[in-house]
Amino acid sequence: MPALDVCFSPDLLPLYDLRGRVAVIVDVLRASTTIVTALVAGVTHVFPVGTLDECAALGAQGCLTAAERDGVPAEGFDLGNSPFGFLDPARPVRGRALAISTTNGTQALRRSLAAEAVVIGGFVNLTAVANFAEQQQRDVLVVCAGWKGQFCLEDTLFGGALAARLGPLGFDVHHSDSTLAALNMWQQARVDLPGYLLQSAAVRRLNALEANDDFLFCTKIDTYANALPLLTNDRLTLA
Repeated sequence: MPALDVCFSPDLLPLYDLRGRVAVIVDVLRASTTIVTALVAGVTHVFPVGTLDECAALGAQGCLTAAERDGVPAEGFDLGNSPFGFLDPARPVRGRALAISTTNGTQALRRSLAAEAVVIGGFVNLTAVANFAEQQQRDVLVVCAGWKGQFCLEDTLFGGALAARLGPLGFDVHHSDSTLAALNMWQQARVDLPGYLLQSAAVRRLNALEANDDFLFCTKIDTYANALPLLTNDRLTLA
């Protein structure tokens, strides 16, 4: 049977063999949520890049650009890392290509390219990720973007939520201590996910940036239940 594992940090990726697996890149707060939102809002495709220079170079070629460092929008780019930037009718994004670079999320993706398939996951598209995994019938590795190499609560909880969906579908979610930990955390958090996360470091950072609306948006489940960003070559499009 296929198995699901949870990698708590991109720094732990050398311990995993990505070959043949589906890698689910998750940065709940906020890169993965923002990428899903951008594509649903009509962005044609997304270039996830590692550096600000790469992002700026794609902007010079006509791409819409979004970038942040340490949660703050980087200077000189069209947008930061809030999903609401792509829902503002005053700034139409439909039909545009997007280049995005973030502190954690795009870095995690760039380090996961050896996987058979790379998709973007968040609570907003949990069902889409689960459906794709079921269709693929491959081992799944949830790659938590974390915070600068460190463990973070919200990404791990997504891993637990995905394990709760895939376990009844025949996936082995009990072979790995990291998956068991994520699943047990999810069982505690699922009744009130925003409340559970209120004391997390990421939420405290967002609140300091007065981005509480982002937090609430990012923790809603299945806002975009059918939207799955899939990496093909160097770009993400909706599968």
